[in-house]
Amino acid sequence: MDDSKISGRAFQQNSSLLGGEPPRLPTIRNAEDWAQTILAKLVYGVGKNVFTATERDWFVGLALALRDRVVERWIETNNRVYAQGSKRVYYLSLEFLIGRLLFDTLTNLGMSEVTRSALAKIGVDITTVRAAEPDAALGNGGLGRLAACFIESMASLGIPAYGYGIRYDNGLFHQAIHDGHQHELPEDWLLFGNPWEFPRCELAFDVCFGGHVETVAENCGDAKHIWKPRECVRAIAYDTPVVGWRGQHVNTLRLWSARAVDPLHLESFNAGDYLGALAQDVAAQSITRILYPSDATPAGQELRLRQEYFFASASLQDILRRHQRQFGNPRGLPDKVAIQLNDTHPAIAVAELMRLLIDVHDLMWGEAWEITQKVFSYTNHTLLPEALETWPVPMLERLLPRHMQIIYVINGAHLESVRTHRPETDLAAVSVIEEAHGRRVRMSTLAFLAAHRVNGVSQLHTRLMRETVFRDLNTLFPEKITNVTNGITFRRWLFEANPELTHLLVEALGEHLCDNPDELSGLALMAEDNGFRDRFIACRRKRKVSLADYIRGTLNIEVDPDALFDVHIKRIHEYKRQLLNIMETIALYQELRSKPTGSFVPRVKIFAGKAAANYHDAKLIIKLINDVANVINNDPTLCGQLKVVFLPNYNVSLAELIIPAADLSEQISTAGMEASGTGNMKLALNGALTIGTLDGANVEIRDHVGSDNITIFGLTAEQIAEYKISGWSPSDAIAASQKLMGVLAAIESGVFSPDEKERFRGLMHGLRNDDRFYITADFDAYCHAQKSVDVKWRDPVSWWRSSVLNTAHMAYFSADRATREYSSDVWRTQPIDVSE
Repeated sequence: MDDSKISGRAFQQNSSLLGGEPPRLPTIRNAEDWAQTILAKLVYGVGKNVFTATERDWFVGLALALRDRVVERWIETNNRVYAQGSKRVYYLSLEFLIGRLLFDTLTNLGMSEVTRSALAKIGVDITTVRAAEPDAALGNGGLGRLAACFIESMASLGIPAYGYGIRYDNGLFHQAIHDGHQHELPEDWLLFGNPWEFPRCELAFDVCFGGHVETVAENCGDAKHIWKPRECVRAIAYDTPVVGWRGQHVNTLRLWSARAVDPLHLESFNAGDYLGALAQDVAAQSITRILYPSDATPAGQELRLRQEYFFASASLQDILRRHQRQFGNPRGLPDKVAIQLNDTHPAIAVAELMRLLIDVHDLMWGEAWEITQKVFSYTNHTLLPEALETWPVPMLERLLPRHMQIIYVINGAHLESVRTHRPETDLAAVSVIEEAHGRRVRMSTLAFLAAHRVNGVSQLHTRLMRETVFRDLNTLFPEKITNVTNGITFRRWLFEANPELTHLLVEALGEHLCDNPDELSGLALMAEDNGFRDRFIACRRKRKVSLADYIRGTLNIEVDPDALFDVHIKRIHEYKRQLLNIMETIALYQELRSKPTGSFVPRVKIFAGKAAANYHDAKLIIKLINDVANVINNDPTLCGQLKVVFLPNYNVSLAELIIPAADLSEQISTAGMEASGTGNMKLALNGALTIGTLDGANVEIRDHVGSDNITIFGLTAEQIAEYKISGWSPSDAIAASQKLMGVLAAIESGVFSPDEKERFRGLMHGLRNDDRFYITADFDAYCHAQKSVDVKWRDPVSWWRSSVLNTAHMAYFSADRATREYSSDVWRTQPIDVSE
């Protein structure tokens, strides 16, 4: 909602002038009432009747009816926050992978069943209505899904918060698979509008680029820097209410859309230059057109920087506007504002806040820097050096000249302090400016220096942060780095995604489970109960049948719901090692062919995930998976014992279908490279057993579920570090493994690509000569681990006992637990008092 106009005291005064409380919606007493409300919204909100309404019309009508219920609570929440003068959290993230919101809203309002009944009375199937909602194309993977979990969790815990991001017109991309190749198409999720959002045209901020900086002397003798930008674009706010559990608190997701200040150059248009007349608006809108434009070209790199500064600047201007309107002096910012940088993408906000405080609000440098360090905290999500953003100094000097000046001063003061107090320090290692490979600004270093807390997202990741990417900075600031292990919202990934299992768990453990995930621990006592396990299995099998139906309908491939569903669903990247998985699949295929009378566990290998548009090797891995699937799925000698499927266009809704049906969760990243992972948590919560390396949150999952209920294999992060020092060669691992040699030979000889025998030779050449992700080193251990999975699957009592225990011991991995830790240790915020 627009909270820009009125303070808590002013609201009380104005509401009395208006005759008391704001108008209330009629109470929904039963399904009939709710059906009539939905029908009214269909007619008056959508302009359709029951005879002409499409499935999307029914979705929009229901969404608008629900939105009315949310808005009441939204207004009440904001009035309480203003009246209590609460400190707010501002979560800045380039991604918010919120998925579909219909069932999220129904679940948190407690209206799922009444809605199902109401629609049934009208003759409408709620499943078809649910499917009519497009996934919001606002993210790519774990980073965006984590942000979505946290913004919902903050609402559920009553922590006043805003999520700030970009309203992408076309998202990342819609993935289509043609002849096994990934093709990128624009997402069209906004083509027919978004019923959940509210445009806030009155909340528009100019975001500027380029130009030069003038220095003028003031009367006191100090110099004042005045930025004279060359161009400006306008940031327009779109608000989506995020309702928390039980509907008691509603936060705001505010997304920015870019428009030209002058969207149509009328003189050019009237002169016949129709395209030129629109050039400024096209250039502006390109900023919020797609997520992660390819950075393979200088123009792509510049567009990414423009995106990051655009949303950071608009968000900070909005934060300062709100603070000034309610509290006045920006010097009180740390008492009322906590800004979380979700990875390095928003790190330019550090320089922007300094610019706004000094150049716009006339604060002195020292005071502005103190405020900046108190309000910012920074979450690091990667240990991969190439993923730690850096920007060329010349580009920053050209696009953001004033910010580059500020960065130079921040860095200069930092290096001078280090030189004075820690003269033994390697200054080049802790500088914001990297000089070695062309001058570049290290955005992670800038974020580190500005933040009062820097957190990793798993215990292992945080330790490795201290020892590797931030080793030198950690020596200088040993108290700054802390850990907050990631979490997931059980409301989305259990209650909504797996209603049958949820019903069973509530029946067994009581309604309190819905409010307190710790109640799950009581499930451990039932792992030995044959009757309970049978019901648990029945719930799981129902979800497997649903997934099998989807696979048949999508790919025309028949899979057996009683086979082991072996699931590898995540962004396609070499370090996540989908290549290792498909190579082991080839080894299994070769074994099945060589032992036609052998006894094997029937398996369905399920892959899903997108590769970055310019990531050649990741896209080639997708092609390999599909080529292998084509050979295996059409081999009649296997008698259906092995199937391979790649499900296209992986998104939140597809994850909600796959995760409750998974038996085995593939978490096989190269040790020391996955920060945490959250897919591992979602799958284990729903009863899947994990096969994985000691990487990211796998370590903590093992500690919670027990080593007997997880399959761990492969090199550790410490062993890989030793391999790097010792000069390990992949040829040694290949020579030691007949199975691995057979797999490489089959791929290289074109067994799976008879139409282009050399298609994958480059990929295999990389493994043989520069196996940076230690696939060959871990191959035999992975194959052996998969055999141990087979042994366990053949013992149903053992398997399903472990499955129940995985679900029972996942309470720690709730987003609510993680959010509470952020609130107390990082943001220092309190939930609002709802007693009023």
